Amino acid sequence: MAVRRASSTASHCSQSLLLLFFLYLLVCAHGVPNYSDALVKSILFFQGQRSGKLPRDQRITWRSSSALSDGAAAHVDLTGGYYDAGDNVKFNFPMAFTTTMLSWSAIEYGKRMGAQLENVRVAIRWATDYLLKCANATPGKLYVGVGDPNTDHKCWERPEDMDTVRSVYSVSAANPGSDVAGETAAALAAASIVFLRVDPMYSKLLLRTARKVMQFAVQYRGAYSDSLNSAVCPFYCSYSGYKDELLWGASWLLRATNDVTYFNLLKSLGANDSPDIFSWDNKYAGAHVLLSRRALLNKDKSFEQFNQQAEDFMCKIIPGSPSSTTQYTPGGLMYKLGQSNLQYVTSITFLLTTYAKYMQASRYTFRCGNTMVTPNTLKITAKRQVDYILGQNPMKMSYMVGYGPDFPRRIHHRGSSLPSKTSHPQEIGCDGGFQPFFYSSNPNPNILVGAIVGGPNQNDFFSDDRTDYSHSEPATYINAAIVGPLAYFSTTR
Repeated sequence: MAVRRASSTASHCSQSLLLLFFLYLLVCAHGVPNYSDALVKSILFFQGQRSGKLPRDQRITWRSSSALSDGAAAHVDLTGGYYDAGDNVKFNFPMAFTTTMLSWSAIEYGKRMGAQLENVRVAIRWATDYLLKCANATPGKLYVGVGDPNTDHKCWERPEDMDTVRSVYSVSAANPGSDVAGETAAALAAASIVFLRVDPMYSKLLLRTARKVMQFAVQYRGAYSDSLNSAVCPFYCSYSGYKDELLWGASWLLRATNDVTYFNLLKSLGANDSPDIFSWDNKYAGAHVLLSRRALLNKDKSFEQFNQQAEDFMCKIIPGSPSSTTQYTPGGLMYKLGQSNLQYVTSITFLLTTYAKYMQASRYTFRCGNTMVTPNTLKITAKRQVDYILGQNPMKMSYMVGYGPDFPRRIHHRGSSLPSKTSHPQEIGCDGGFQPFFYSSNPNPNILVGAIVGGPNQNDFFSDDRTDYSHSEPATYINAAIVGPLAYFSTTR
């Protein structure tokens, strides 16, 4: 009996341990996001947005080469770059911001990315090769976009079938665009840091071009929206003006060169706005966090103003802060604006993790009123946003396509929603995609792996409706900003 009891008890313990082990695996699989997997997919997404001639190692294979004559209208080569979202237009303003954020991710978090760092570099270079063409093709001009958005948005066709006019847009001394030029300079300067050691010659070209474009932005001041009107508005108007891009561009050139010229430019811009948002349009908070690095890590007192502004921004974001101006949904998602809200969530989350990183390295804390803010305060806030996006939300849905068991299947994206050239070689014209594809309730035939959509509404509800572009459309600038936080949390526990 004793032996049998012992055997029975041992068996029971073994079963209990086995059950606990399986419960542990279940929690790991469904309770804790797989940040490394999400990181891989967030970078892969950019291959689905490529314009131009695709390389042999293209991994999103339902895409094919497209827009191979871009720039012909101006007798220049403007092939390459990225389509901004679910359409077939190349808007350089958000594309340059996307490039800057990908570069910042590589600079801050590259050591945490492992093998993915090279994939990030590839994604950056696909954009910078194009931006270099835009900056260097014609003396005195900066090309800032290809494709008539008003015509394009009336069509639902694959980029491979595109038959709409590929208008070419530019800014110049007579028609300035300090905002788009400042952002382009920021992108090229940030990328020059990424390639400094792995491709020094390319890095020098990027930096030389960044200096030239920044000089243009400063010398000929004006908003590109005023010059180009309906070609960029209401799609990517410069709502915040161009001063933030001058600040942003100067901040990145200072980081890349340490040239006092750019510090003097920062000082000449005077007092800056302190908004509670960070996006492709409004760069103030990003510049303040970037510049705060010198105050915190280098103990440079001449940058304390920017550090104070970075703190003010954090106090407007943190839940429970007496100066918070940020709404959160019942499920805990930061909610800024109804249209494509996740773009603000990912961008602000990047600033949270990056400022937390600077604080931790300098053993720094600050207060929002009576609330003590530590690096962990910011990390917890950022992690909650990333986890929400990856499925820890009331809908139990990942807002990253292809990640987790449940994700958006009907995203507002032409290439994803229409059959590929392989499965449907016949051309689909401008109107040919609406019926039966756009208005269909069927899932998209092509999965745009890694794409993060606009996200749920203020009540945490998401309808997964292709016609609802404000919630179901992905965009390069949503993804670019989450790459850094995903790399951070993939190696932080």
